[in-house]
Amino acid sequence: MAQSNLPVLSSDNGLNRYLQEIRKFPMLKADEEYMLAKNYKEHQDPQSAQKLITSHLRLVAKIAMGYRGYGLPISEVISEGNVGLMHAVKRFEPEKGFKLATYAMWWIRASIQEYVLRSWSLVKIGTTSAQKRLFFNLRKVKGQIAALEDGAMHPEHIKQIADKLNVSEKEVVSMNARLSGDSSLNAPMNSEEGASEWQDWLIDSTPDQETVLGNSEEHNERMELLNKAMEVLNEREAEIFKSRRLLDKPLTLEQLAQKYNVSRERIRQIEVRAFEKVQEAVKASAQEKANEQEQASL
Repeated sequence: MAQSNLPVLSSDNGLNRYLQEIRKFPMLKADEEYMLAKNYKEHQDPQSAQKLITSHLRLVAKIAMGYRGYGLPISEVISEGNVGLMHAVKRFEPEKGFKLATYAMWWIRASIQEYVLRSWSLVKIGTTSAQKRLFFNLRKVKGQIAALEDGAMHPEHIKQIADKLNVSEKEVVSMNARLSGDSSLNAPMNSEEGASEWQDWLIDSTPDQETVLGNSEEHNERMELLNKAMEVLNEREAEIFKSRRLLDKPLTLEQLAQKYNVSRERIRQIEVRAFEKVQEAVKASAQEKANEQEQASL
């Protein structure tokens, strides 16, 4: 699956033209998306993959705009997001009943964030998970508390952000200074549809009620599948799986080895096997649910 057939964004100067071009690709209806995804998965049909990708290029562009303030070429950010989209299409399983956009946005963000982290050395952004969380969430939190002033922030805003992201006030001040070179959201963009501003292309951080409901339902379905799948694990497997895969701060192999009085390699083996068992159970449950839905629709 190559990028050669996608619209090309050669530089930031060509962004306006690129955005106009990708808006020409039609959005897919749910049944169209399902059949294209199924056809690609079963037959590796390149035309099906191409339609799935091009119909979601606008999603990539909007997500990419949220990373415009890291001093990196937006053309490169969008390109990395497109790579994430292609990975999502390649791994998408339509039988599970989820929309491609819901699945793809995680791949797109992961690909973009990996590029940002590669471009900003660990010396610049810090090495701890808390510092990385600060790096990627500072702007969002500033928006939530209306700390939108340029340059130095008010002390009360610094304290709020530090408490919310569990970092020191000094780290907040330092990161804000590094990321203070954001381009204006009101920078003009001329298009065939008339004058517009950068912010007109940004993704709305407040989802509509339909999106919230849809995401909530999908999240509940996934959690239901996971909880049911974990029933195949014995008590020790379940505990190790949760400790290694489901915690915000996973326990180390050494910590679990000491707890169960076995070697770290044994813990790793149990973790891998438990993950495989859960995967198999999730797929079986998803297929069973899909069959039930198909029978109900007949």
